[in-house]
Amino acid sequence: MAEDDAATGTLGKAIATLSLVCEAETPLRFTDVLERSGQPRGTLHRQLTHLVAEGLLDLGADQLYVPGLRLLSLASLAWSRNEIRRLAEPHLQALNALTGETVHLGVLRGAEIVYLDKVEGRQAIRMYSQIGRASPVYCTGIGKAALSVLAVDVRATLLAGLSFRRFTVNTHADLEALSKDIESIAQNGYGFDREEHEDGIHCVAAPIVSPDASFAGGISVTAPSFRVGMARMSGWAPAVRDAGRAICREIAVRMSPRPAWN
Repeated sequence: MAEDDAATGTLGKAIATLSLVCEAETPLRFTDVLERSGQPRGTLHRQLTHLVAEGLLDLGADQLYVPGLRLLSLASLAWSRNEIRRLAEPHLQALNALTGETVHLGVLRGAEIVYLDKVEGRQAIRMYSQIGRASPVYCTGIGKAALSVLAVDVRATLLAGLSFRRFTVNTHADLEALSKDIESIAQNGYGFDREEHEDGIHCVAAPIVSPDASFAGGISVTAPSFRVGMARMSGWAPAVRDAGRAICREIAVRMSPRPAWN
């Protein structure tokens, strides 16, 4: 058991180092990683050497660490084989056909929403977003929708650890305001991001959750506020809610026990 614990710790630290480099806004030198990681110099050097050898990081002639090309291959496999994405895809396409706007699928990971899939809007002016991008849970439509379907104790623990940052004047600044918004989403089956994460961008979102709550996320229609007003966004809300519920039903079917054949 001690060996397993040690291996798990080593792996966890290596993943933390990999994440540190990948999430940095600019390439990092060894001294930068050393300062930010807080790990011993020798341990960190071994981790970086292994990560480079495996192609997960690249070290250029300028001695700067950047994400390795192998990550693209792994990300592509994870994306293409993701069961939730496959189940949701026709519903994303249907919402895109209905609205003409960008549709997102996201999953809750800690205190962030990670976007799994996206169908681009058909308009000339669109919002910028990336599959794999992470956004704060408390100021995004999908994030708040995901929070609305969590067990009360799980949600309370997650919310207690939040640090609120004001991205716009509409960003929730405290737990009380966020909690009221989440309760409204839980009652209605949908909610809105009213330019809370980005100025000029709003969305309507609905939750998606698996029967055992091992997966929580959501689906959203996103548009620039100058082109789509709240009245129109509200008009799309039932369709977004119904799409989320349909995906939930399909997840439940996939997770249900298969009959035993004799």
